[in-house]
Amino acid sequence: MVDERESVTAKLCAFARAWHSNRSRDKIYDDYLAYDLMGKEEYDAVYDMISHGFGGGIPQLSREDTEQVINEYIAPIPLSRIHFSESRLERFAEENGEIQYVICGAGSDTFSFRNANENITVFEVDHPDTQRYKLEKIGELQWNIPRNVRFVSIDFEKERMCDKLIEAGFDPEKKAFFSILGVSYYLTLDVFADTLSQIAELSALGSAVAFDYPIKTGSFPRRVQRLEQITESLGEVMRGGFDYNEVSRALYALGFQIDTYMPPEKVQKAYFGGRQDNMRAFENVSLISAVYTSGYNFE
Repeated sequence: MVDERESVTAKLCAFARAWHSNRSRDKIYDDYLAYDLMGKEEYDAVYDMISHGFGGGIPQLSREDTEQVINEYIAPIPLSRIHFSESRLERFAEENGEIQYVICGAGSDTFSFRNANENITVFEVDHPDTQRYKLEKIGELQWNIPRNVRFVSIDFEKERMCDKLIEAGFDPEKKAFFSILGVSYYLTLDVFADTLSQIAELSALGSAVAFDYPIKTGSFPRRVQRLEQITESLGEVMRGGFDYNEVSRALYALGFQIDTYMPPEKVQKAYFGGRQDNMRAFENVSLISAVYTSGYNFE
């Protein structure tokens, strides 16, 4: 099942969105509320951690070297995957009118407060501790929670996402869009497939899911190994990734048909081509979305 990821790596991803929005002229994706939700104190703390080698005890890097680390290791994955997911969501909403949007492991996602489409009912799904922390931040900022937003807290080790979403008012007869970003890196395929199975169980025909995943095999440059070392040093071990064929088989077995597949070279061309800051797509990360097209027997 999808695990709770509001940890150091989740904060790094939130920092990447805030930093990119504040500092980059050529924006891949502009999360203009990320800095406000994160707060200056936490933002500065994450920047300081990066500049000191992620707790490795190295002397503080210069501003230029720190920004190079952010561009090379921290920003590319979260920026490209959220651009992909929200662009796909926008098309989905245009095609289907009133829809439900389920953000699995919502963390510091700010879509609920950037969204101007009242036809989208948002369900933010996350661990109770993570969600409590986020709601406290929202309260401190005095943000008004939109009427079409539901916060769904789940103890993933003890409760099923299906049950908690239904309790929160999710309608399995209405089309829904599910995003699962930044989760697959830390799960085996069997565990990740359980999350997809619960999504299929909840989905009306025509619903969709979008996620990112690391590729299991290939000849990758050193920065891929270095990122794995960074996350492991922060207490979160990547599980090695999946092959496209096994991902597609898992989706097909549950009644999903892939409608968009972006391997690393397509991610590079779509989001990073012609950039002046040398930021580029990660060589082992793919983006995928699929539509639920056939009923699956859960008996």
